[in-house]
Amino acid sequence: MSGMNDENWRDEFKQWKPGLKPFQIKLLDEGAQSQNQQWLLNDMWCEWKKLAVKKEIKKIAGPHLEIKDPWEEKTQETIEPYGKEK
Repeated sequence: MSGMNDENWRDEFKQWKPGLKPFQIKLLDEGAQSQNQQWLLNDMWCEWKKLAVKKEIKKIAGPHLEIKDPWEEKTQETIEPYGKEK
């Protein structure tokens, strides 16, 4: 995909997620110094990848075709016990 460039993912992620905490920005700028920090960095990379894929799909689909993600959280339906009517 043309819009997804793993080389500059950190800069894109900072642009797409303006509410990052200071330690997240420092981690993106300086890199991981421990295994725990690497896990956090990997988690941010996974989130960036998800956002990048969504942006690419929207670009490909265009403004007239909406593609819904089947994995997006949906509101929970209320299930009534058997025999109980509303």
